[in-house]
Amino acid sequence: MKAVLYPNFQKKNALGCAREVCDVLHSEGIEVVVDLEFTKEFSDKEFVIFDDISTLTSTADIFIAIGGDGTILRCAKLLMGTETKLMGINSGTLGFMAALEADQLDALKKLKTGEYHISRRMTVEVVIHGEGGDLVYTALNEISAKSASFRICDFDVSADGYLIGKYRADGILFSTPSGSTAYALSAGGPVIEPDLECIEMNLICPHSLFAKATLFSAKRKLRLTDRTSGENSLVLSVDGELVHRMAENESVEIMKGRYTLNFVDVIDNAFHDSLCRKMCKPIK
Repeated sequence: MKAVLYPNFQKKNALGCAREVCDVLHSEGIEVVVDLEFTKEFSDKEFVIFDDISTLTSTADIFIAIGGDGTILRCAKLLMGTETKLMGINSGTLGFMAALEADQLDALKKLKTGEYHISRRMTVEVVIHGEGGDLVYTALNEISAKSASFRICDFDVSADGYLIGKYRADGILFSTPSGSTAYALSAGGPVIEPDLECIEMNLICPHSLFAKATLFSAKRKLRLTDRTSGENSLVLSVDGELVHRMAENESVEIMKGRYTLNFVDVIDNAFHDSLCRKMCKPIK
């Protein structure tokens, strides 16, 4: 079995956690690979193999992201289109997408025995129609559209050609179940079990007394049309990364992504356990 470490050493305690992960994996006979840029941090561990991890996305058994949710999202982006498994270990503040905390590393031994569950996570994608052809961007958490000038926007949303509504708000989110506990939750959306397949639509600070989150079947093809003029037009972001500035009356399509990601869960009921521990009490 080959495990690739994807650490974020900007996170407190990430280095110590990553080194301990190496030792646990090695003790179970699991081959450990670390990116060449971290040779210095692991040079004393003779069993560690150093390689360009971008070449290992299809050949490794598992990638282990060590950091926060942002680290896991960046690692997931590398694994789009592969069957390689992904596990997150939290060394950040919240780390809701992580399977383990830094004090639960003994559970890594289950990787060798096969005592783990695979959670297949859907993605969502946005298609931007341009003169040179279509551009497609894929998100694990959400596609967001907000005003470039931080002012209120006007836009329409339709589903399979049927107009759902005309809205005025600071922006809009289209989220996966995985993303329901991220930006969408802060915008007032529901918590959705990550194994489900649906697209959640949430307005950001809507100018309405009755706007609520809407869940669409993953089979729906949604269309967002910007009706905002001038410099107030919508800016599209994919998992927090800016990708496109829309023009007035421009439309983009949002739909279930072509890829799924295989998240490893080595603790029974990890999602609800994490939900209770991290969301049901104030973060210290």
